[in-house]
Amino acid sequence: MLTSARGRSILVAACVILTVLALIVSSLSIRVFLAALVLLSAAVLVTISLINRRHETNTSTQNPHLMQSPESLGVGSLFEATMGSMREGLLVVDKDMRVVASNSAAHRLFNPSLPQLNSQRLTELTRNPAIYSAFLDALKGVERSGVKVQTHGPERQVFDLRVVPIGGNGKGPEGALGVFFDITRTERLELVRQEFLSNVSHELRTPLTAIIAFVETLENGAMEDQESSQRFLSIIRKNASRMHGLIDDILELTAIEGGNVTLRTASVDLHELVADVCASLAAKAAAQSVTLVNKVEPGILVYADSRRLEQMLTNLIDNGIKFRRDGGTVTVQHESGTRDRILVEDNGDGIPAQHLERLFERFYRVDRARSRDMGGTGLGLAIVKHLALLHGGEVTVNSELGKGTIFTIHLPKR
Repeated sequence: MLTSARGRSILVAACVILTVLALIVSSLSIRVFLAALVLLSAAVLVTISLINRRHETNTSTQNPHLMQSPESLGVGSLFEATMGSMREGLLVVDKDMRVVASNSAAHRLFNPSLPQLNSQRLTELTRNPAIYSAFLDALKGVERSGVKVQTHGPERQVFDLRVVPIGGNGKGPEGALGVFFDITRTERLELVRQEFLSNVSHELRTPLTAIIAFVETLENGAMEDQESSQRFLSIIRKNASRMHGLIDDILELTAIEGGNVTLRTASVDLHELVADVCASLAAKAAAQSVTLVNKVEPGILVYADSRRLEQMLTNLIDNGIKFRRDGGTVTVQHESGTRDRILVEDNGDGIPAQHLERLFERFYRVDRARSRDMGGTGLGLAIVKHLALLHGGEVTVNSELGKGTIFTIHLPKR
């Protein structure tokens, strides 16, 4: 043998250890580094295997009774298990661009309907020019990394492709090995982060601009006019309160999404809780000519965190008050089934169907101008959604134009 079985066993063991670490480490940069080491070890093993295969073929031709040793069989099985457990897709092609080795992740990526990828030409698996050119360059001896590859199937996926040449005895590489790092989640999170920062900047800019404008007006002599100065100060206070509320909601939502909120669940008297929420919002409802109705029967118990459930109900009832119809009503009731259902219903104008799917997204508004005028931050329903999920439940919405909207909190029974 050109390389000892012991040496190959060490390489395979290194692949196993590095793969396990890559599977359990959460940091993308560390995972990419570990996967690169696995790739390097795999490239060495594949090269050795190709060379040894030729050597063994020649040997077996001379001695047809020569059998493969049990140790080498064990090493091969371990190597296959290591490659199969990788999250990253691994593809090896020969100098004719024909697949000679692949793992299950690559199989799922290219064509799950095929029994196997081996012996398939790369052009038969994909028409993506970025993939083909990366492997072609590797066959010319040029290592390629950082190649972004996108798939356009039912679910869009994004991969970071790295391809290295394999083997070569002075006549150029005998093949190429590529590893596809799935960065779909990272890309999605980056888009969410960018959108979040854009929305926060926009939401803060509006009240901040108003505050600066009225402060400058006061500085330029409006302080002498008592009536105007009081009106300007009132507007400044309103916009400062809006910024304060927005920052509070951002911090609250960040804590919930980050898993930094711990629930203290217990049996909660729903009738009393709804009565307390209605009492705290009574003045605001009266100012908008809205009637709050508590239809929850006394003695109804639900299993939840009392403070967080109060927060959810406050957001939903307050939402009903803001988008009310003159002389409207916001009603809270309870229904029992496999889960406890708490319904918050208003008889407002309703929500167009095309908005319902995105209603619980951060900063999403059906009517942006109206929501801002009423002091909404665009985060209330997102907070309700995440608090419901934290309870092991969910929140849903049904609405009909001209008739009103029903938000339903679904809570698991104890």
